[in-house]
Amino acid sequence: MSLLPSKFGALHLHLLRPPNPNPSPHPRRQPLKIFSGKRSGRQRYPSERKVLKLKHKDIVGNVKNKYQGVWRLSKLGVPVDGDPGKDFLGVSQSLLEEIAKVLEFPVASMLPSEAFTVVRKSFDARKRLKEPKFVYIVEMDVDKLLSLEPRAWDFISELEPKVGLVEHMPQARKSGDLTSIIHDLKEVDQSSVSGGSGNTMLNGSQGSYTFSTARKPKIAVVGSGPSGLFAALVLAEFGADVTLIERGQPVEQRGRDIGALAVRQILQTESNFCFGEGGAGTWSDGKLVTRIGRNSGSVLAVMETLVQFGAPEAILVNGKPHLGTDKLVPLLRNFRQHLLKLGVTIKFGTRVDDLLVDNEQVVGVKVSDSADRLQSSSKKCEYDAVVLAVGHSARDTYQTLLSHNIELIPKDFAVGLRIEHPQEVVNSLQYSGLATEVCRGRGKVPVADYKVAKYVSGEKGGEPLHASSRSCYSFCMCPGGQVVLTSTNPSEICVNGMSFSRRDSKWANAALVVTVSTKDFGALNLHGPLAGVEFQREFEERAARMGGGNFVVPVQTVTDFMDNKLSVKSVPQSSYRLGVKAANLHKIFPDYVTETLQQSISAFDKELPGFISKEALLHGVETRTSSPIQIPRSVETYESTTLKGLYPVGEGAGYAGGIVSAAVDGMHAGFAVARNFGLCSDGIESILGKAQSAGFSEY
Repeated sequence: MSLLPSKFGALHLHLLRPPNPNPSPHPRRQPLKIFSGKRSGRQRYPSERKVLKLKHKDIVGNVKNKYQGVWRLSKLGVPVDGDPGKDFLGVSQSLLEEIAKVLEFPVASMLPSEAFTVVRKSFDARKRLKEPKFVYIVEMDVDKLLSLEPRAWDFISELEPKVGLVEHMPQARKSGDLTSIIHDLKEVDQSSVSGGSGNTMLNGSQGSYTFSTARKPKIAVVGSGPSGLFAALVLAEFGADVTLIERGQPVEQRGRDIGALAVRQILQTESNFCFGEGGAGTWSDGKLVTRIGRNSGSVLAVMETLVQFGAPEAILVNGKPHLGTDKLVPLLRNFRQHLLKLGVTIKFGTRVDDLLVDNEQVVGVKVSDSADRLQSSSKKCEYDAVVLAVGHSARDTYQTLLSHNIELIPKDFAVGLRIEHPQEVVNSLQYSGLATEVCRGRGKVPVADYKVAKYVSGEKGGEPLHASSRSCYSFCMCPGGQVVLTSTNPSEICVNGMSFSRRDSKWANAALVVTVSTKDFGALNLHGPLAGVEFQREFEERAARMGGGNFVVPVQTVTDFMDNKLSVKSVPQSSYRLGVKAANLHKIFPDYVTETLQQSISAFDKELPGFISKEALLHGVETRTSSPIQIPRSVETYESTTLKGLYPVGEGAGYAGGIVSAAVDGMHAGFAVARNFGLCSDGIESILGKAQSAGFSEY
């Protein structure tokens, strides 16, 4: 049969153009307000409409050849009843129908699914929608489409770019795992990597210094969280002599230590929910959402690397990717084995007690067995540089840095309580009648979560609050999870949330935290670089005393908390395994924190009717939302501004917030160190672009 004429001639089925949803712009971020939806159409400000027109004009003018490269189609909505479900990441017939509408192609079933790739899949169940739907971003390979269905030619010819909906790319966006990226760089720049004999002048933040390239630079990476692991990976791939020093234990032993804590209430102060292989994120929800640009080259490289070490490929597509502890443990084992094959020396159960400094430059570290509190087993190890990748709970390390007059800047963070609901309640709040489709993580739709935020002004009912205006927001929401202890000292109580990959627990929890600043530290007569640390410790110790010891957590029903009373001694069941005790949580924090929490919870209940419930239980306290300090460093070299040879990275240094952003920071730092030591001539920015900063207030 001969090809049909253009547009299929008489057989061309007329398709009405789908209504233009007027893609929303990217408005200026306002992190202290609850977002109910982006402005569109007439709701846009004139300035936003102008920007949108300029963007549209720009992308239309940049299309050189419509028949080559890739078209990216965004915001393709498929109703739940027409979609195979959350775990299906291919191209369904229903999705082809949505693609056909964009192309104005008359018969969706004639479109070859092989020409389309799902780039992103998310679930949207917002109340303002007529019905919940799965939302897709799809890439269309034009060459493949035309080779399989030549009659699509005329439809491609009429396809026009639309900001936020239809985008043309001359070639498919390439990404790869970090190992592949480095290998490609080494092939291109082999002469620079191999180096030569003699001395090379290296540029640090404090000026130039020399290093003999006749031998491999010896570099210590302190901490095996995401930033430490990725820094070690980069440096080892470039040929450095890397030693990874971790105060905690490998995941196998760490899991047993956490089990002993849960069953026998035995806290290993150096191997727990905070310290050990993988960092604090290992026993958490394993969230891979990030505030630094999901589609950035750096983030994609991190995600591809996680897949390389065993993460499911679904994390590359899911709109809200997460791993869960059960997936993170084998991934970290694979990561460790790869580092060992590269020649990395890994020292678990080894604590860095001090830095060795000579002529205002780090020349090594003093270490001891983590179990040796008296440091009687300490020894000195010489290194050419130290990458400091400790987490935000390494308070003793902060004290060590101060002893060397290294600049530490106290920074704002947030404190509060962790709220827990039955997961079925959250499912009903978010999905209504669709809640039955969750099936404890095995159903068609994802386990329901939420993200809420409230800006509280400085007045309440005409009367001023006890402090200036501030914000309250949900943090580390764990659907289908449990509340866990993240204390590193028996005299303190601090909690967090975690979940497994299936998220099949019958509880859902999230921290509700309030922003605090250095002014608040001063109000408690806490001053100096570590005032924020002491601020955290003050409330963790109060919570421990209120719980009565043995890691029992003080709790209060939300209804009682809102009324500032303690009406019941028997509280709803909690997922926290070490025991809970009814208490009046108003007695823990200053009034400005408590009042902000009350006002915000009231607002959250309006956003999610039923959020305030007798079944909802508040746990005290959540204080370690981010690092209380920042260690200043050079923007270009990542080197400390006050001590040469020291490279502070990751969450503990105040430059990340979460697994992905910490990994990105460690990766960029690894490249910076490698460049400083002549192991590579160019930084990763030339390939993946500059890394974005993760500020704590952007949630």
